[in-house]
Amino acid sequence: MADDVPSVDAREVTEVLPGVFRVRDTCHVYVICAPSSGGRRTGIAIDFGSGRVLDLLEEMGLDAITDVLMTHHHRDQAQGLPRAAAAGIAVHVPPVEAELFSAVDQMWAAREVGNNYNLRTDRFSLLEPVPISSTVPEYRAATYGGVQVRVLPTPGHTPGSVTYLIQKGRRLAFTGDLIYAPGKVWSLAATQWSYTENEGPTMAVLSCDLLAAEEPDVLLPSHGEVMDPGVAALKLTGDRLLEYVNLRRPEPTRIREKLANPYRALTEHLLVNESSESRSYVLISATGAALMIDYGYDMTTGLPPGHERAARRPWLASLPGLKAHHPVAHVEVALPTHYHDDHVAGMNLLRDVEGTQVWSPANVAPILADPVRYDLPCLWHDPIRSDRVLGIGESFTWHEYEITVHELPGHTLFAAAFEFEVDGVRVLVTGDQQDGQGIPGTTRETRNYQYHNRFRITDYRDSAALYHRVAPGLMITGHWKERWVTEDYLQMLADEAEELVQIHHDLLPLENLDTGADGVFARIEPYRSTVASDEAATYEVWVRNPLREATTAHVAPVLPDGWSAVVPDPITLEPGGTARVPFTITTTGPARYRARIAVDVTVGDLRLGQHAEALVNVC
Repeated sequence: MADDVPSVDAREVTEVLPGVFRVRDTCHVYVICAPSSGGRRTGIAIDFGSGRVLDLLEEMGLDAITDVLMTHHHRDQAQGLPRAAAAGIAVHVPPVEAELFSAVDQMWAAREVGNNYNLRTDRFSLLEPVPISSTVPEYRAATYGGVQVRVLPTPGHTPGSVTYLIQKGRRLAFTGDLIYAPGKVWSLAATQWSYTENEGPTMAVLSCDLLAAEEPDVLLPSHGEVMDPGVAALKLTGDRLLEYVNLRRPEPTRIREKLANPYRALTEHLLVNESSESRSYVLISATGAALMIDYGYDMTTGLPPGHERAARRPWLASLPGLKAHHPVAHVEVALPTHYHDDHVAGMNLLRDVEGTQVWSPANVAPILADPVRYDLPCLWHDPIRSDRVLGIGESFTWHEYEITVHELPGHTLFAAAFEFEVDGVRVLVTGDQQDGQGIPGTTRETRNYQYHNRFRITDYRDSAALYHRVAPGLMITGHWKERWVTEDYLQMLADEAEELVQIHHDLLPLENLDTGADGVFARIEPYRSTVASDEAATYEVWVRNPLREATTAHVAPVLPDGWSAVVPDPITLEPGGTARVPFTITTTGPARYRARIAVDVTVGDLRLGQHAEALVNVC
């Protein structure tokens, strides 16, 4: 295939394929003619540019555009969307980037721009929000304006980019800025999501390969000329991007090998995916069903700076390789060990595409279902509904396996371990509790605790006791190599747990005041909420008595000017006791983003002041 970029056709409107028009604008806007309906001639648009397409409908023989499908959020694709909204055109956007269309003002309000190491091009976004009608269904087909469209994630140019596949005589792929010409991309700078790393270009290699597997006949890029044949152009571009990535690495990346065969067997029926951000494990039934333990950022090439939705790409890139190399027909159930985003971000997508059910431990399910209620690190952005809630300390059956759910606080209070036997090996899945890499008598184990995860001083003592009771042959973790267990290793965990308890007692004033590990005595739930102006909303304060005697706790809401509250009555708490105290506030005034409320807390003679806060959006 020739390397040369095709010659440019300077016409403003070109029918590049029968029933497919290209409008030259700030990007190429493609218009696909819809089947005639009631004599009205309509079409849908892929991307929208400056909106110039609305001035050129007559040249395409159309009366209206009904829908716009955006490949990504960049301003050259999207700056005309206010015209689309004013014309009543439905706007559909990639799910990863929805907030960069509908709530982009929040990005502009919060985005770091000073000492900035986050170099994703999210600032090449709209200047003001536009209303959107829906997010497009990745890996599935939907009909827009009478045209059936299949959506494939193709991150690289941006984390959330998608390609649209349409069958119109031939298989057409509208690729956004994934590819410019055979072997070329529109921008390498856009793919450098972080300071000096290669997440974007490496993702683009995978995207080229996965799109090529769809066997598109023709590629229609946002910049550049139509490419026919399409598969060869993608393969050349993927090859060159991989060469580019390897120039910046001390040794060649194995990303294509991982894509082709991402799962390694620990036993015949237990697999590990080492290419995910946190390790996913697959338990295989003789029925062909698979049970996935944790499923966050699949086939990742690294996480760029920023934790907003548009920086995080869930996708199902490893599933074709799983099914090609192992006796797996479908992923039937997913089990989260804990709520952290790198362990659960892909579960909604698994449910939507594979029909996977999410079965969650009882101490994890509430966090997944209502993340905005909690002030916790590493929350996934979207609620995850649990199809089944698993009792702590109870066992359940999945096909031929019996699985026991154990409480496993430490890394986070909201975590569980799963115990089962497979291929004659007793396995314990411990999530992120510890790294499992310590060597008795040589190197220490890393205990992976974080105080804001609600770590408690005796958690690792309790988990060491659990390990002794279960006596697993194999322990598998969230991020580290599997551990074939010896008695010496279990004893090392027990000894180090006691050291951890002792150092906390040495450092904290626990003999006088039960501060706990995190020193938190009150919290407001929900931590984040949205309420209408001049309407009442109810909150709860969780409050704990750190004193050695029973006492009375007073909780007083602290509100913005003009807001009002019903002050809760004092409550009596036993030594170390806790209670939940409801209170109601009424907002007033204009819309506000993240208004702050607090509670002033006094427990006995311990004045804690404005000990807990919460954030309220007023609409």
